[in-house]
Amino acid sequence: MARQTVLALALAASTSGLVAPPAPKQALTKARYEASAALPFMEKPEALDGSMAGDVGFDPFGFSSTFNVKWLREAEIKHGRLCMLAWVGFVATDLGFTLPGDMHQVSSVEAHDVACKYGAMSQIFLWIGFVEVVHSFGVAQMMWMGSPRVPGDFGLDPLDFCSTPEKEADMKLKEITHCRLAMFAFSGVVTQAVLTGKGFPYF
Repeated sequence: MARQTVLALALAASTSGLVAPPAPKQALTKARYEASAALPFMEKPEALDGSMAGDVGFDPFGFSSTFNVKWLREAEIKHGRLCMLAWVGFVATDLGFTLPGDMHQVSSVEAHDVACKYGAMSQIFLWIGFVEVVHSFGVAQMMWMGSPRVPGDFGLDPLDFCSTPEKEADMKLKEITHCRLAMFAFSGVVTQAVLTGKGFPYF
């Protein structure tokens, strides 16, 4: 009986070596991939969380992973506002709306060279520099001093367009949409005016 028991234990021990060992336990990690709404074939940038008006996750070059999103939005709004004014001014000049005096009776394309000739560019540089210095105070407070200021907000709303949170959100979306369009529009109108050498509508 003892011999049979020993033989059974020996066989059991030998057959256990044929059984594959259990796989080591690994921590399961859930993949968190979210596609960009603007570029579905790319991952949504982490910094673009949709909290800003017009944010659709468009950042193919990854600027938001290098620079602060507030600084990027400040620059986007500022350049967009300038281009909205610049497009209107460019076209208005070519339609004949100019200041009195011979030096102003030129096309928008020729205005740069004329301004350099009469020394007006130095005045423009001076006033732009002054505006940039004043503007930088608000940006610095927003970026590094804990100010609750929103990018592009100078508290200018004399007609009370943003009287409610809903109206404010709607106006912000409209503004950033027109800002982006204006940057393309101004680039296009200058290019067309130079290539054709003609006034409005530049063909």
